[in-house]
Amino acid sequence: MSNSDSVELETEIKNLIISALELEDLHAEDIISNEALFTEGLGLDSIDALELGVAVQREFGVKIDAQDKDVKLHFASVSNLAKFIAAARKG
Repeated sequence: MSNSDSVELETEIKNLIISALELEDLHAEDIISNEALFTEGLGLDSIDALELGVAVQREFGVKIDAQDKDVKLHFASVSNLAKFIAAARKG
């Protein structure tokens, strides 16, 4: 995935986070790609995680296995989520 594709995917993810979680006060540029999404950073919680997981599956057509030991790592930041989605689309 090229750098511009990566940035574009990260922007799509940021916009999805904002719309799916109804964070109307935020804009995509307010979310730092490598900043934590949960607890510190954006401060999302477990309910947000469930909603975001459903939104990501619906929007990007990727399967998320909640039992996967790496799922927390995939959702740790926008940049991690972009890498996960890109890899899932290829495989």
